[in-house]
Amino acid sequence: MKLQRKNRRVLALGALAVSGALALTACGSDDTGEATGGGSSSSAAAGSIKCDDAKGQLLADGSSAQKNAIDAWVKQFSAACSGVQINYKGGGSGAGVTAFNQGTVAFAGSDSALKPEEVAESKKTACTDGGQGIDLPMVGGAIALAYNVDGVDNLVLDAPTIAKIFNGSIKTWDDAAIKKLNPDAKLPSTKIQAFHRSDESGTTDNFTKYLTAATPDNWKFEGGKAWTAPGGQAASGSSGVAQAVKQTSGAISYMEESYAKDLTSVAIDTGAAEPVKPSSETATAAIADAKVVGTGNDLALEINYKTTADGAYPITLVTYEIVCDKGNKPETLPTVKAFLTYISSEDGQGILAENSYAPIPADIISKVRTTVAGLS
Repeated sequence: MKLQRKNRRVLALGALAVSGALALTACGSDDTGEATGGGSSSSAAAGSIKCDDAKGQLLADGSSAQKNAIDAWVKQFSAACSGVQINYKGGGSGAGVTAFNQGTVAFAGSDSALKPEEVAESKKTACTDGGQGIDLPMVGGAIALAYNVDGVDNLVLDAPTIAKIFNGSIKTWDDAAIKKLNPDAKLPSTKIQAFHRSDESGTTDNFTKYLTAATPDNWKFEGGKAWTAPGGQAASGSSGVAQAVKQTSGAISYMEESYAKDLTSVAIDTGAAEPVKPSSETATAAIADAKVVGTGNDLALEINYKTTADGAYPITLVTYEIVCDKGNKPETLPTVKAFLTYISSEDGQGILAENSYAPIPADIISKVRTTVAGLS
């Protein structure tokens, strides 16, 4: 009951925060120019977009976790800038980074920052004039643990239990470790069906980083975008694992929160005063504790997966837009800059919460705006 009351308070505060943010963005914006290109605006947000010289088709690929956010942004941007078509495939972080480094997309989305070898590769084909790929944090989000257990509407798990579920050592939902965390729940003897991503995924990378940091004694598998633990079942993309959970009795999987809206999600016992459920507010609280570890124009972040702060959800990812700091293709640069300028603006960040994402904290997103303005 305490958790339910706290969740109602968090939701109420979240609604006030979102409505307040929308009210502020309706009054003003970082962008002062009017939308150009003859497009009609479908909202106040679209009306504040500055199209500049954006034109033609822009190809992008990457993180499926951020695709719902990209789709919402593209809708606004396209309404303001007629004749511009942005095609974001959402084939996964691994596919996005590969496509970017091959020079076949103008930018990529990734839930993990570029590795040193990927930065080196970006200098060969993707970026000219001495440029390189950089990470721009643009979308925050909680990685929900969605489950399908008949008769269980509230479920609390901690890091060791989550690790044992996904490493296969906890096999049924009435296991003693789960019962201890949920003494009032009627847990069935249903077999646990743990799903993971079949494709290379930054969501997998962030989820396993959490397990490695929070419970190293129970998670000894190699991290990265590819799932390396034995057992379990696989599905492709965030939508794929969400559909698998929905259709499979006893299922559980990790996915970006926007894909879990029609499912039931776990509250995590972090050692804080109350277990924490995934939400825009609890994810932003966790991201605020992150550190910028990138150098130069790179703004890669380091998340504190072991946070015990009240109201901070620990399994949180940041999705980066990966672009060349300089040496972008001249035919796509104006559109890339206009689009990234919009999505990093007050208006762009303002629509994230209503789509179950977390805005990037103000001190970090201000650095992103400065970097975007200097892209060449």
